[in-house]
Amino acid sequence: MSSSSARTNILNKIRQALETPTPLPFPAAEELESFIQPLQQDLVVEFAEQFTKLQGKFIFCANRTELHEQFGKLCSQNQWTKLYCVEDEWLSELQQPQWHDDIASSEIAITGCEALVARTGSIVLSSTANGRIPSVYAPIHICIAYSSQLIYDITEALEFIKNKYQSSLPSLISFATGPSRTADIEKTLVVGVHGPKEVYCFLVDDLVNNEE
Repeated sequence: MSSSSARTNILNKIRQALETPTPLPFPAAEELESFIQPLQQDLVVEFAEQFTKLQGKFIFCANRTELHEQFGKLCSQNQWTKLYCVEDEWLSELQQPQWHDDIASSEIAITGCEALVARTGSIVLSSTANGRIPSVYAPIHICIAYSSQLIYDITEALEFIKNKYQSSLPSLISFATGPSRTADIEKTLVVGVHGPKEVYCFLVDDLVNNEE
């Protein structure tokens, strides 16, 4: 059989197959209910539970005054002095006597975030909010967020970011779920390999009329 005849036979078989397409094996699959369970409790509680399960350290602040107090206490207890931050909001809000300007030798990197995903205990970060480096380079990452940024699921978080930025989406959107970890070597879990070994989340309540 010549190559042209073989090609003709193949094309004929393709045409026949397209005329009588194979039915979907599970036609009702798209109609199934989502496997994601609905929220059963307060978003703050859900996020705190999931975040701490992943070895994250959660600190709730009723207002900005508590944020200052809790943050200062944490730095004092751990004797942190090399704090790195590039976001104007937190540079002015936390008012550290001296910020460390070298991420490579810093102990702590402080960032905000785009959102918090309660169901998975994830922090949603973007290159627009804080760049690509701070949240992954320093050994300890401190994220400061507001309760108004809490969202239940990842799908809602992506929709939230899409609505916020419209056609100008950030070049990077990432979901940080607890400290960096890997079990590639002999299935032994190692924390802090490709990113921070400790992650803190300060959640400031901005949904009630609190004293500033």
